[in-house]
Amino acid sequence: MVGHVRAPRFEPGCRRVKAAVYGRYGPPDVIEIRDVEKPVPGDDDVLVAVRAASVNTLDWRMTRGTPRFLRLMIGWRRPKDTRLGRDVAGRVESVGRNVTRFKPGDDVFGVCAGAFAEYACAREGKLAIKPAGVSFEAAAALPVAASTALQGLRDRGRIREGDSVAVEGASGGVGTFAVQLARALGAEVTAVCSPGNVEAAASMGAARVVDYTQEDFTRGGRRYDLILGANAHHSIFDYRRALSENGRFVLCGGGGIPMTQAVILGPLLSRMGSRKVSAVMAKIDEKDLAFLAQLAAEGKVVPVIERTYPLSGVPDAVRHLEQGHARGKVVIVLDGDAAHA
Repeated sequence: MVGHVRAPRFEPGCRRVKAAVYGRYGPPDVIEIRDVEKPVPGDDDVLVAVRAASVNTLDWRMTRGTPRFLRLMIGWRRPKDTRLGRDVAGRVESVGRNVTRFKPGDDVFGVCAGAFAEYACAREGKLAIKPAGVSFEAAAALPVAASTALQGLRDRGRIREGDSVAVEGASGGVGTFAVQLARALGAEVTAVCSPGNVEAAASMGAARVVDYTQEDFTRGGRRYDLILGANAHHSIFDYRRALSENGRFVLCGGGGIPMTQAVILGPLLSRMGSRKVSAVMAKIDEKDLAFLAQLAAEGKVVPVIERTYPLSGVPDAVRHLEQGHARGKVVIVLDGDAAHA
């Protein structure tokens, strides 16, 4: 989950560029690649020539217009902003007059509205400098998923060195970052995933890997100081049972029932005992982006990219992610040669 991002501004007469757009809600087939007006940076904005952009759960949910309450923010009958994409990495082309942290030619990454395009505008505070040793594809994979994992573990989960941490959904976009971040923060990690991802989870630093088709990690008798539900499907009462005294369960993705329970019942259950239940929505800021960039540059966090698609392949990329079996991140690459550091 990620908070609202301001829609880009356009001016008539600007040259046209290609972007993925959708004019109505429906399956990924409603997404089209069209020529649109090139966005114009406002006073606090940065215009980015996009080199890579990654796909998130929010992208297919916006395409579908589900769940229904999402339409209260993005348009009830049809989308207000027809551009798609949030995670972005590219090169600064121009900046607004109030921007001081970036200049034309800088390589940056972060979030914006309309990242699935040749050009996109982002707020200055939603970007960070891309490290020279990190590719544009890897940088584009970081913002939403890695920030969600970081804020779930650190801010909501209050992770401490030596904690026993379980990551459910360890092979997905958020989960692959959560396993690596928890390990980098000194925790002992149990990764919960499908049988086809067991070896990959172990290679990311998990001390223990649970194949969810063979074992229900909430019923095995083991207790965890922190459980991060990156792809949660159990009842929150199951997660709560698997927590140690003063343990924390943080939900950041998964089925509708766990999400509803965490949001509605979590605050009540948290007041009833020492075990805490909460949900996290990522708030993207330059400090966390810079921290994640440093970890990526040092090799402590390595984005797992399952597939890449060209801009023309955005509908297929969104469809693939919606099917729910992506391993790590799915990335849109706009310039295959320039998309490498």
